[in-house]
Amino acid sequence: MTTSQSRTPEPVPSHATRAHSFNAAAAQYAANRPSYPPALLDAVEEAAGHTLTGARVVDVGAGTGIATAVLRARGADVVAVEPGEGMAAQFHLTLPDVPLVRGNGNALPLADGIADFVTYAQAWHWTDPARSVPEALRVLRPGGAIALWWNTDALDVEWIAGQNERMSRFFGVDAAAEKRKTAERTDLADPSGRLRFERREVRWSRRIPVDTHLANLGSHSAFLLTPEDRRTAFFTDERAHLLRAFPEGIVEETYDVLLLVALNT
Repeated sequence: MTTSQSRTPEPVPSHATRAHSFNAAAAQYAANRPSYPPALLDAVEEAAGHTLTGARVVDVGAGTGIATAVLRARGADVVAVEPGEGMAAQFHLTLPDVPLVRGNGNALPLADGIADFVTYAQAWHWTDPARSVPEALRVLRPGGAIALWWNTDALDVEWIAGQNERMSRFFGVDAAAEKRKTAERTDLADPSGRLRFERREVRWSRRIPVDTHLANLGSHSAFLLTPEDRRTAFFTDERAHLLRAFPEGIVEETYDVLLLVALNT
């Protein structure tokens, strides 16, 4: 085991600290994070029972606009909600003609009953469901849908499982398991039980340079809040692992998008 993996993990940052960490790395986030496949939006529409094309969508925790851009390309009329100053600034650079309001899922700065969909791409776990569930239902029209989704690592792929093991040793926690927990247990997504979630899973992949993959990893809050020397040592080791698996320098990332959809009945 290398030195970077054997040292004592740093204290776990608070939820708020982790959420705010993205603002200083918004450009890195926008340039390297994965998007979402068309099949995901197909699954959202099928579960909701109506199309995104022409629908009013509120995209909560929109970040730099990765999901917003996909929804807009499908033909949705999107209003984005984002709390972070840095992320919002990057959003405006990427999607200057899409309306964005500053706010968060626990207190949506929007009128009642205006949305056909309220979406949370990689964002629901940053909310407090006791507050965000009634807020989403307030903003939705009758029959509208709440859609939550997360890109999660496909751990049945050998190299991805190996990387997850190395990251788990580094952080002292199984990061992939934590990411999947909310989407796999609907009682955690909505402890109140007000929402009747339908769960779907969509697999997809993308081929990218090794350095893009490492920059993607580095845009996650756990790494953003890791001291620079430890972070650099980990990525140096990890780059060597990846180049042994992908000597041409192109990584195929494989994701399972975990999707939860519930109707406002």
